Amino acid sequence: MDQTQPSSLTLNGLTWPRVLSFLSGLGMAAASVLTIRHFFMANYPATIFTGSFCDISAFFNCDSSAFSPIAQVFGVPLGYFGLFMGALVMLGAVIPSPAFERTNKFLSLLNVLGVAGLFLYSVLVMHSLCLLCSGYYLFSILSFVLFWRYGLGRGERGFLARWVRPSFRLLVVFGVVALAGAYGFLLYNDAKKEAQVGQAANIVRQYYELPKVAWPSLISPYWSVKSTERFEDAPIQVVEYADFLCPDCLYLAQQLDQLKKEFAGKINVAVQFFPLEGSCNKVLPAKKANLHPGACEMTFIAAGNLERFPEINDEIWANFRSTRNPEWRRALAKKYGTEGAMADPKVRDLVERIINTGAEYEKTSEGSPAGIRSTPTMIINNRMVIGTLPYQHMKAIFQALVDERQSGGRKFIENWMPPARKKK
Repeated sequence: MDQTQPSSLTLNGLTWPRVLSFLSGLGMAAASVLTIRHFFMANYPATIFTGSFCDISAFFNCDSSAFSPIAQVFGVPLGYFGLFMGALVMLGAVIPSPAFERTNKFLSLLNVLGVAGLFLYSVLVMHSLCLLCSGYYLFSILSFVLFWRYGLGRGERGFLARWVRPSFRLLVVFGVVALAGAYGFLLYNDAKKEAQVGQAANIVRQYYELPKVAWPSLISPYWSVKSTERFEDAPIQVVEYADFLCPDCLYLAQQLDQLKKEFAGKINVAVQFFPLEGSCNKVLPAKKANLHPGACEMTFIAAGNLERFPEINDEIWANFRSTRNPEWRRALAKKYGTEGAMADPKVRDLVERIINTGAEYEKTSEGSPAGIRSTPTMIINNRMVIGTLPYQHMKAIFQALVDERQSGGRKFIENWMPPARKKK
């Protein structure tokens, strides 16, 4: 390199730092595309067979991110902004200019600060980390380090001179393009939401095409929603295999909390304990025996007080971010007088019998010999639904079941669909 030439990441020919810069942008873009794809798949499954469920570690879990408040900004998936940043880094490496490099260097600083904030929020607030997001974090850090080590202004004195010298014109152009793309994603996101309403009839049809299964030999006496004394007397009967440390179960709990109000007096929900931890769940295959450490303790705490179980259940889901904290679990047990539940032979026997019902169903995956292999898994009026569904789909199925009970038979599909909203 010519020693009189200023240090630059992209302006000194085809150097390995420039190639690495392009690859870091490519990695950022690829990770963002996968994150966006997961966001739409998790929030808007196309069929009843593609719901989200806990089948991996409670910590390394992308569903927590997909359902979190920061998954989208004003209706735009957060991954879009990562995709745009990755595209700028790649473009800056392909068609470099001093103004482009200075602007990208400034944006890389903002980007890495945003990455640090998202990482801390994920770990400290959500207590989970999405592997797809982590890929973006790593490539962003690589891009930042490259700009720090080789970017224009490296020899300048002062922080502002080194990092805050973007081209105002390029910032305006990038801002306009970014807003246009964000608006496009906003429209697409709104269209996906609207499509959930339109897909309701298809989901109900798919639900009724599911094979019927028997109720578990022991339906849990721990009901989160109770409308009738006999479980089968309610038009809507849900046996929910759940784990109190499962992010997807939290999503389902939030839906059921809303649906129990809309279908008040018509729904029973029995919580069929299924902690994804091998110390109390022998139905799990060995490779999944430690997915959610602490889930067994949480289960026994909830099971230790049958009369107050609905309160305990609600408090657990309302404080989900704290459930992996042993001190919080001990405080919860003390509050409801269930400190000794884990050592109580009667409670242990009942919980074990409830968990073991998961082995009564035919296997649903080659990776597990038992039919119940993940959470949440619902048996809704003798049909098994694995994973979560969007609210509109759950509501459509529940309404179909109520209509069927009231009319003595199924109604036309059109009656299961909510009326389309009129456009202004």
